[in-house]
Amino acid sequence: MNKGMITLLLIVAGLFNPAARADVLVLVHGYLSGAQSWDASGISAVLGRNGWQRAGVYAAGPAGVQLVPMKSGGAGHKFYTVDLPSEAPVLVQAFQLRQVLQTVSQTHAGESIIIVGHSAGGVVARAALVRSPVHNVKALITIATPHLGTYRAEQALDATDIPFPFSIVTDILGGETYDTAMRSRSLYVDLVRPRPGSLLFWLNNEPHPDIQYFSIVRGKDAVQLGDFVVPGYSQDMNNVPVLRGKSSRILIPREHGLDVLDANVIVNLLANLT
Repeated sequence: MNKGMITLLLIVAGLFNPAARADVLVLVHGYLSGAQSWDASGISAVLGRNGWQRAGVYAAGPAGVQLVPMKSGGAGHKFYTVDLPSEAPVLVQAFQLRQVLQTVSQTHAGESIIIVGHSAGGVVARAALVRSPVHNVKALITIATPHLGTYRAEQALDATDIPFPFSIVTDILGGETYDTAMRSRSLYVDLVRPRPGSLLFWLNNEPHPDIQYFSIVRGKDAVQLGDFVVPGYSQDMNNVPVLRGKSSRILIPREHGLDVLDANVIVNLLANLT
């Protein structure tokens, strides 16, 4: 066999080698949620049926990044879910997500990373990329994310801003929902509509990585956009000053939570990423 034929065979073998084209997907949950939300919505199952192998769950904390591995079945596309402290401020979650992304980047050197963030998880993902870009991230997909904030965060701050001594009564009788809201006040501050001095005002004017952006927006049509939690305009990254005209928008007629329809859109986007 001559040298030219050997070279041709190696090239052909590379074209049909899944590992050579493998991508890695990192799924970031939203507020009051966790890694299990991707399973409960049916998204993990759809990814599995379309050639994406579940590789494990990442958690990051004071002790560093920890991985709960899962049998992935060898080479090919893989996806990880992450567990973040969803009541914590955006930058606290972003710091932990950066640790995860850096670990994934080292573990899968030479492979492309795509991040999918739901709700507040999309803001956390953007903050992580802005604070410390990861060189092999090629796309960010956000789902129902309050990129320009949400008045619901402002309502929650008002509802928990109870002056002393009346706060004593609510601290005793407020119940679990009130306690959760009190723990989440710093996150609510991060998710108010942008104004000078706010986190979103800073984030939305910082340079972003030159990657592909996709905004999955809840809404029935171009007029009736948004859901009960986040207005439609806020879910569209094209309305972020530094990303104007850089994001593809996909409308899904569902409420705020993750939905199996999201999985079908994600799979289609992944199949057509360049």
